[in-house]
Amino acid sequence: MTTPDSVTTPQPATTAAAAAPAAGPGRLGSLGPVGLVLAGGISVQFGGALAVMLMPRAGALGVVALRLLVAAVVLLLVCRPRLRGHSRTDWGTVVVFGITMAAMNGLFYQAVARIPLGPAVTLEVLGPLALSVLASRRAINVVWAALALAGVFLLGGGGFSGLDPTGVAFALGAGAMWAAYIIFSARTGRRFPQADGLALAMAVGAVLFLPLGIAESGTKLVDPVTLGLGAAVALLSSVLPYTLELLALRRLPASAFAILMSLEPAIAATAGFLLLGQALIAMQAAAIALVIAASMGAVRTQVGRGRRKTAALEGTGLEG
Repeated sequence: MTTPDSVTTPQPATTAAAAAPAAGPGRLGSLGPVGLVLAGGISVQFGGALAVMLMPRAGALGVVALRLLVAAVVLLLVCRPRLRGHSRTDWGTVVVFGITMAAMNGLFYQAVARIPLGPAVTLEVLGPLALSVLASRRAINVVWAALALAGVFLLGGGGFSGLDPTGVAFALGAGAMWAAYIIFSARTGRRFPQADGLALAMAVGAVLFLPLGIAESGTKLVDPVTLGLGAAVALLSSVLPYTLELLALRRLPASAFAILMSLEPAIAATAGFLLLGQALIAMQAAAIALVIAASMGAVRTQVGRGRRKTAALEGTGLEG
């Protein structure tokens, strides 16, 4: 059900009927969408750390091309989306979603090729944080966003003046695309059943980005080791997290989802420590605590609101 502070478009009746079974409260419970978002975040950040390790072999654009191509093939084979019966608006939404995913991935990987993973994700998450403030109609969500922003600032070491300016610009651009991804992922999930829209959008992104990857990396992309690592990055960073997030956005308002995205720097720091040997300092640990507190507050606010709404419906006899 779309709540008042969601930034998505109204759900068509035909798609609502298709999505209703997946959105039933008995399936995953009131915190089901939150669990999906967190699982997706863990997967994408460990995939990002693996991508950083792959870049010396295939280049930033090559890694993005492999990621999108493998993810598109897997999703198309698994979902086998139906191509007929969709409106021009449906196809327009999918195309824009695909362009957004390609731009988000391309900009972010250009950023992590120039600045460390933790600061890159920290800057990128400013996009979803800005969306949470713009989309929310409740003052308390502004408080949670401000708290998360303070954590993001601390995680960047109190400032970003020592980072490569081009890398910072790429990370901020990726954050803007991330905010757009949240919006169009929700819209796509409401217009296409299951993960069909995601599979089609991933194919659009792969077609657009493959020429760039070939231009930069050429025959390096067909090296067996590079292909294997690229497939792992695709599964961890695209197939699994995007599917989980698309399903979550069918039931979670975009403003709450955006604040949950503030957990990404903490997850990225953990992945960087485990896979890239990047240790945390005390200020970064404090930043993680702030970000987690903000995310927990946003979740509690959203769940409490849902319970109050359910209680109000029960009082009027309109539930069900």
